[in-house]
Amino acid sequence: MISIKPVFIDGIPCFATEVDLPKTRLVSISATTGYIMCGALDVHLLNTKLKDRHIIAGRAVGVHNTEELLAAPLESITDAAAEIGVLVGMSGKEALALMIAHSKRPE
Repeated sequence: MISIKPVFIDGIPCFATEVDLPKTRLVSISATTGYIMCGALDVHLLNTKLKDRHIIAGRAVGVHNTEELLAAPLESITDAAAEIGVLVGMSGKEALALMIAHSKRPE
């Protein structure tokens, strides 16, 4: 089963996706400029082979649903996420708030 629902961070809509797979569930929440995800996210790949894409993302392990992902501390982050102030140990909700704030900055 696939579930997509809105999650509001400081009044701004983000989109939570849960995908049930055999013996596991993928959980992610995306904001305009980045996303957070369960332990399936390969941060090393994003920071190396896909570095030129400057993907803003964070990974939390041991989460099983949207609420846990919002509350969990990030275990790892991409280099691009660090550049906007996201920190390892920050909650998913705090990281999404920074991603939203980053998207509002003028270019």
